[in-house]
Amino acid sequence: GYIKGYVPGVRENGGQYTHAAVWVILALTKLGLGDKAWRYYNMINPINHSNTELEARSYKVEPYVMAADVYIKEPHGGRGGWSWYTGASGWMYKVGLEDILGLKKIEGKGYKIKPCIPEAWNEYEINIKNEKEQYSIKVKRGENKGVIIN
Repeated sequence: GYIKGYVPGVRENGGQYTHAAVWVILALTKLGLGDKAWRYYNMINPINHSNTELEARSYKVEPYVMAADVYIKEPHGGRGGWSWYTGASGWMYKVGLEDILGLKKIEGKGYKIKPCIPEAWNEYEINIKNEKEQYSIKVKRGENKGVIIN
């Protein structure tokens, strides 16, 4: 198929195909592997491809936009491709909010929280504000599972 048209190490032909990478993170949350999910989430987060000048020069695309792929084959290793042109950014947002932080809006009923966070996180806070509602939700690790929205 079309993958043969890409040189090895580019896009779906051995590079980081971001859609698939985000789906792996989603699967890790379904397995309850919060540490791995968070580590991989940070690994593909575009801002983390430009922590140093050398990384930014290698990445070559905007560090605030999800790239559809990242090349692995030299001399282009670390280079981002197809920025501003991927549905992976929507998946990244969804997985971060709904599957790692665990916040899901249930139409007509409110919010459900079922996080899959790293062991090192003892708590976090989510603030929601829109035209109809405003919530500050604090999630704390503990033995009891429950949600308080105030």
